[in-house]
Amino acid sequence: MPVSSRVDGNGDAPEGDALPINELFVSLQGEGKLAGVPSIFVRTSGCNLRCWFCDSYHTSWEPTHAWMSLDEVLAEIESFDADHVVLTGGEPLIHDASATLLRELADRGYHTTVETNGTIVPDAPVDLASISPKLESSTPTSDRDPKGDGEWAERHEERRIDLDALASLVDRHSFQLKFVVTGPDDMPEVESLVADVRETANTPVYDDDVLLMPEGQTREQLDGTRGVVADLALEHGYRYTPRVHVDLWNDAPEK
Repeated sequence: MPVSSRVDGNGDAPEGDALPINELFVSLQGEGKLAGVPSIFVRTSGCNLRCWFCDSYHTSWEPTHAWMSLDEVLAEIESFDADHVVLTGGEPLIHDASATLLRELADRGYHTTVETNGTIVPDAPVDLASISPKLESSTPTSDRDPKGDGEWAERHEERRIDLDALASLVDRHSFQLKFVVTGPDDMPEVESLVADVRETANTPVYDDDVLLMPEGQTREQLDGTRGVVADLALEHGYRYTPRVHVDLWNDAPEK
């Protein structure tokens, strides 16, 4: 069950280092270069963007969480038998305590992946920055806004790409650029953005660092997109990444 279902949920942040935790569980990494690796997932609540297809709706559109001190988070992590921790969200880097958690995890010898939209640069060690820049197709226009009012469309569009932050993440950490692709119409923007990052960053960005991932939160949705995105990866020379957790467990929570 999500953390917020077994600990007093929401409320005000406590004093001291703490994070709003939506889920904390162990599973297999479902996406990217480390797909299939046993991993502890720490999912924070809250995001500075609003993708209409967000696969963690209760960390963005309707945030639910329980406030946990970093000591509580670390104790929960250490109760699991895995040495890879995925800090995800929402956007985990909007919380200052995320950087503290990453430093604590590094001191304890954990391998860390941070799932980020690429608009914030952490002052902390990260073993793999899994950077998922949000394409124009993610913008919650009024016709695809889950709430139906398009209130977030302008803010999302203004914030979704920060080229300086993307370049800094690439320069400071091992990284993957992971794009959620809805179809062929996304590819000109992907190509343009990859070119911009290559021009801005000092670190080379190889085609193997660019991952195309099909949009879809259920097996049925992926059935309609995975073949198209796999063909696009072949056509453009990028890496295809599956969504292993969806293939295995569909849209079950904490998987």
